[in-house]
Amino acid sequence: MSSQPATTTLWRPTGPEELDLVRQSGWRAWPPRLPEQPIFCPVLDEDYAIRIARDWNVKHSGVGYVTRFEVESEFLSRYPVQQVGGRTILELWVPAEELHEFNAHIVGDIRLTHEFS
Repeated sequence: MSSQPATTTLWRPTGPEELDLVRQSGWRAWPPRLPEQPIFCPVLDEDYAIRIARDWNVKHSGVGYVTRFEVESEFLSRYPVQQVGGRTILELWVPAEELHEFNAHIVGDIRLTHEFS
């Protein structure tokens, strides 16, 4: 009888291009970063993800999405939580070169939870 690893729920506000690439992965992985994107920043609070998707992605892409996914907690412990604003403005900063390994520790599917336009 195998036990499931402990997981941490993360959210990711995203635009249409990135969401299309996630969909192409079978909802299993985040796409590689672009050269001007040295870090991948999932967030730890759903309301913060909603604010980014609604207030930033919609303005820049016409549509914004929020996704939810689980990652093995033990693996995530290597990334210190970054407080980038108020007490719920929390992100993890995953270096672009580690994203492939990060994706390998996603448990289950990446799920679309909100859409704004």
